[in-house]
Amino acid sequence: MKKIDYKKLNTFIASDVISPFYNIRLDRLTKVKLNKIFQRKNPYLFKAKNIETAGDLAKNILDAFLSSQEETIFGDLMENLAIYVAKHIFNGKKAEEGKFCSLDLIFERDKKIYIVGIKSGPNWGNSDQVNIMRKNFKKARQIIQKEICM
Repeated sequence: MKKIDYKKLNTFIASDVISPFYNIRLDRLTKVKLNKIFQRKNPYLFKAKNIETAGDLAKNILDAFLSSQEETIFGDLMENLAIYVAKHIFNGKKAEEGKFCSLDLIFERDKKIYIVGIKSGPNWGNSDQVNIMRKNFKKARQIIQKEICM
């Protein structure tokens, strides 16, 4: 196992995680149209929250939009960070998209191959999604075992 260069890691985090997070967020916020967001939100929820002014409604809609956007943006950037670290410590690599479903990272450690699905939060999926991911991991394991035997 190699040691990671923390100076390079900090530079990567600043330039490839933190800065893009705010830039993507700002870009999406400047392009968003309030009426488009409102079409996708449940108006009864806002009524139940006792929102009475247009300003409060607009703020709540934008907050909800940003919150869901931030989770996606942050998750993608955390995936890039995990791949970066695995690459520099274990010679890991991003899993091939067309070849593996649900997998993000593959690396070898102590003569074992690890296949990883990166999730940036504790409640990322329901039971159906978890079952599909398990099925995809079994399939990936079979593909990798076949490649090793060749």
